[in-house]
Amino acid sequence: MDNQVWARDPKQFFKSLFEAAVAAADPERTIRAFLPQKPKGRTIVIGAGKGAAQMAAAFEKAWDGPLEGAVVTRYGYAAPTERIEVLEASHPVPDQPGLEASARMMSLVENLSEDDLVVALVCGGGSALLPAPAGDLTLEDEIAVNEALLASGAPISAMNTVRKHISRIKGGRLAAAAHPARVVSLVVSDIPGDDPALVSSGPTVPNNATREDALAIIEAYGMKLPERVMQHLQSDAANAPLPDDSCFSRNEVHVIASAARSLEAAAKLAAEQGLKAHILSDSIEGEAREVARVHGAIAREVAVNDRPFQRPALILSGGETTVTITGKGGRGGRNSEFLLGLALEIEGQDGIHAFAADTDGIDGSEDNAGAFADGSTVSRLRAASHDPKVLLARHDSWGAFDAVGDIYAPGPTGTNVNDLRAILIT
Repeated sequence: MDNQVWARDPKQFFKSLFEAAVAAADPERTIRAFLPQKPKGRTIVIGAGKGAAQMAAAFEKAWDGPLEGAVVTRYGYAAPTERIEVLEASHPVPDQPGLEASARMMSLVENLSEDDLVVALVCGGGSALLPAPAGDLTLEDEIAVNEALLASGAPISAMNTVRKHISRIKGGRLAAAAHPARVVSLVVSDIPGDDPALVSSGPTVPNNATREDALAIIEAYGMKLPERVMQHLQSDAANAPLPDDSCFSRNEVHVIASAARSLEAAAKLAAEQGLKAHILSDSIEGEAREVARVHGAIAREVAVNDRPFQRPALILSGGETTVTITGKGGRGGRNSEFLLGLALEIEGQDGIHAFAADTDGIDGSEDNAGAFADGSTVSRLRAASHDPKVLLARHDSWGAFDAVGDIYAPGPTGTNVNDLRAILIT
């Protein structure tokens, strides 16, 4: 790559940062270091997430023994495999094929022995792809819960705490069903803080969260859930097995890719071009427009006063923001909403360019990963007869960036380590 492309073509520079971050989370690069010891018995592969098919393909290439199994991914995210079946289902709202995929996973781990090995390939997106309503709950109940969670503004950790308590497969229950087989979970983390029990609501990884925690989250965010769901959560049947349960005694968990490693890869690429990168955090959460306000203030401070970083500077951050839907929502996702909020903060400021995208390639309701913004974004929107504040208020960030030609749509990446935010100040 040409040296200092960031100075000549910020958009191309941001694209290269995204590619470096995604490459650092490519399962084909990372999975070999975490291969388990071969078992005396069978090797069963299960998995779920938006990058599960790519993880399955990578595992097949790395594993030289017999294996069988299935993974489920989002429609359109499949990858060629030879021995592991790839199923597809709906994301972010569960559907019947997802229900069937959950049943398939449970059937694969039935009647195993202590000589058998289960390898769980888990990445972000599996919560929606593995619906398995507990007790008397229905798929419609789980869909209603999912829609309420997505609109609530709750962080992903809170959402997945609720999800695991209304499921027959989440919260470690899939691993419990595999007992007494050894279960090795290989996890690509899209969770701020990289707690593997929260990735895809932890189908093979338990944690200490309780149904009381789930009820407290529902109350805190004012969620209105079906009465049957609330009755279930108020019963002991909602309790998930805890980490000290003997059924997990032979389990192993490895995080094979994370936002931290991807941010470091992006920072390394910038350094190779003579640009100092500053990673604020790999686990930023909060309302997208509020996170944008803070990032915007830091960027302006650098641009005007050369503090806390001296120009030229690259500010990087990761994590997962949220968007609380108020009224009828528009089109977009958390990264484009962050950028639209940021554009308002840096309006008219020369020398600030910004980028935000979801590393799985899809941000919210549309087919883009994210977008680009700079100090001229707001004026260009107004010149095109759009009011950026109105667009932000109705959560139509996709419409905003589409109007000015700043959408970024690389397509599915095959991995998912949350969001990449980058602000260049020259």
